[in-house]
Amino acid sequence: MEIIHAIILGIVEGFTEFLPISSTGHLIVAESAIGFKDTAKLFTVVIQIGAIAAVLWFYRLDIMKRLGSLLKQEKGANKFWLNLIIATIPAGLFGLALDKTLQKYSVPRTVALTLILGGIALWLVETYHREPKVERPREMGRKPEAQLDSITPKQALSVGVVQVASLVPGVSRSGATIVGGLLSGMDRVTATAFSFYLSLPVMILAVGYKLMKEHDKIASLPGGSAALIVGTVTSFITGLLAVGWLLNYISRNNFKPFAYYRIAFGVLILLLLGMGFLE
Repeated sequence: MEIIHAIILGIVEGFTEFLPISSTGHLIVAESAIGFKDTAKLFTVVIQIGAIAAVLWFYRLDIMKRLGSLLKQEKGANKFWLNLIIATIPAGLFGLALDKTLQKYSVPRTVALTLILGGIALWLVETYHREPKVERPREMGRKPEAQLDSITPKQALSVGVVQVASLVPGVSRSGATIVGGLLSGMDRVTATAFSFYLSLPVMILAVGYKLMKEHDKIASLPGGSAALIVGTVTSFITGLLAVGWLLNYISRNNFKPFAYYRIAFGVLILLLLGMGFLE
């Protein structure tokens, strides 16, 4: 059963990590529903390695190209990597400072409230915020490309500041960074792609910090290291599918369906809590 639970949670992590619906929130609710006892929230954080690997694999060619340009000291490459650093710093600092404080809010009730509030915020942004017009090639069948090299340090900082809100369970890291990108003047495709890239340093830091601090508790997890490996591999496979799907979806649609989903799921969680099906 521990391995089956690990597969279920790996699927939840992979599919929800990059959608603006909160992977951590879904994992907290899923763990509560199946009775999975996540010691020090270690399992929840570590299986993000699979999601990290999914982004690395999906963008492997572009990452190699950008790293090559960085080694050659090309101006555009320096700017891109600098923007990632700038956008990572706020959440990194607050995450370290508030780690213990935020752990006590990793409960379904908090998730329900933040899902609803985040859904309302996402709907308001999509309804009233005007997306900038970006000139892109219009060849038949060609998808819009992200304008990552056009992002300014000021925009990157704005995204980083908004990302701090995602430290609260249920807010959604991808949701916060995408909204931050839109409000800073990016178009949807660029904001989404930047959110994916930004997930790399943020999640690598989070996983590294958690492993360094709690590695001695792996054996106490249900299923131990075997379950952790299975959950990580599952999250990689499903995460890879989710990244490709979302980029294809957002090139033609907006984020309103995710806002409706967040609100509906948040209300459902509150109902289940009220009826005693969740703790």
